[in-house]
Order: sequence, then C-alpha cells, then structure tokens
Amino acid sequence: MSTSTTASVSTHILDTSIGRPAAGVAVHLSARPGGDADWVALGGSATDADGRCKDLPTPPVGTTQVRLDFAVEPYFREQSANQQADAQQDAPANRDSGPAVFFPEVAITFAVVPGEHYHVPLLLNPFGYSVYRGS
Repeated sequence: MSTSTTASVSTHILDTSIGRPAAGVAVHLSARPGGDADWVALGGSATDADGRCKDLPTPPVGTTQVRLDFAVEPYFREQSANQQADAQQDAPANRDSGPAVFFPEVAITFAVVPGEHYHVPLLLNPFGYSVYRGS
C-alpha cells in the first residue's frame, strides 16, 4: 500500500495465447532512487490462479524507478508440456525450430512517484509481450 512518501506496485499476467491468466509465474521487484543508482532487490512473489501478484514489497522512501522481473520460462515450459500431452497442433508454440522459450524472462522498468499506486499488467504469449500502466 502506498503512503505519501512511498509508491506501491501490483501486477497481473494474461497469457494471450490461451486467453487465460498465467498462474505460478515468479515476479521479483527491485528499486532504485535514480537512474545512476544500483538496483536493490526487494523481494518477490508468484502469480496466483487469477494471474495476479498482489503482495509485492513496498518500495522504500526515495524510490524513483522500479523494475519487475518476470521469470516466464518455467511457465512456458509447463504450458508446452501440457499442450504436447493434450494434442499436437501446428501452432507457433509447437514448432520444432528455434528455442522452446523465446523470451525466458521479461524485465519492465518504470518511473514512480510517492503516493501513487502502479498496476502494471503483462500481456504475454510465447513470441511477444506488452505492458501498460493499469488502474
């Protein structure tokens, strides 16, 4: 929860390739007090069954930049294994060429100001992603 001297951050992930939340994705939060400062790891969580990560640590006073690191490779490896077990289809995720996971991790860096809440959804598929500031 944000205060007048801190910001707060939440996120969720939608796997757009299946139209469902991405559950079980590890998410780590880091912060720094400016572009020249070193990142400080604050901790993390994992997305719940609804793809939401509501219990991320609160950035410390003085934070101006936050980074969310999403470990998506284990999620996609599990999805790939489930798809192969269900049925073989000629979908892009099941092609034999190239790496099994194109983006093994996604790192999103954004600016924050004290007193604001930042909800940063990740729209994810095996070959792309997009993010935006949600509400």
